[in-house]
Amino acid sequence: MEQRLQALADAAKGFMPPDEGLALYEAGLTAPAGPFLEVGTYCGKSAIYFGAAARERGTVLFTVDHHRGSEENQVGWEHHDAEVTDPDTGRMDTLPFFRRTIEDAGLEDVVVAVVGDSHVVARHWATPLGLLFIDGGHGEAPAKADYEGWVPHLTLGGLLLIHDVFPDPADGGRPPFELYQRALASGAFAENSATGSLRVLERVGHGL
Repeated sequence: MEQRLQALADAAKGFMPPDEGLALYEAGLTAPAGPFLEVGTYCGKSAIYFGAAARERGTVLFTVDHHRGSEENQVGWEHHDAEVTDPDTGRMDTLPFFRRTIEDAGLEDVVVAVVGDSHVVARHWATPLGLLFIDGGHGEAPAKADYEGWVPHLTLGGLLLIHDVFPDPADGGRPPFELYQRALASGAFAENSATGSLRVLERVGHGL
């Protein structure tokens, strides 16, 4: 990956370790034809990795986020950052930070922001995807909705990436791990790789 983009990804706000970020980039290089889509971008750290791969592949990344922060990002929670809170409304607003990240990276031509609730966008989506990254809300309900809303759009041979998969409950929340288990148990996915808490699965059949 280009060193300039790697440095920008390292500096961007977010929760993606460098080794997992590079695994996103590598997955993008090996995914079958079709656009990429990520659910949950926060301030754009992961979008740099995917955007770099999308440019090399001649495709685009759609990044879906309401930019109001997940539950764990809100005031009083562990991952809250007061800098991304709008002082006029008291609500989180990561969109300006995302836009600056992508502008600084020079990736505006290959990274397309879709601002809205994931389940609403998924309900009206029609384009087959070569790669799907689920890293939105980590509560049981939003994680399940992301999985059920977006997986049907992933092509056979397409890659499903799930972040924050922790087999040990002491390390993190359960919903991403449960999605990972569900995907494997469905028989529709086979695991390709694991890097830290990131799992990369290939779609080998139909079903959820």
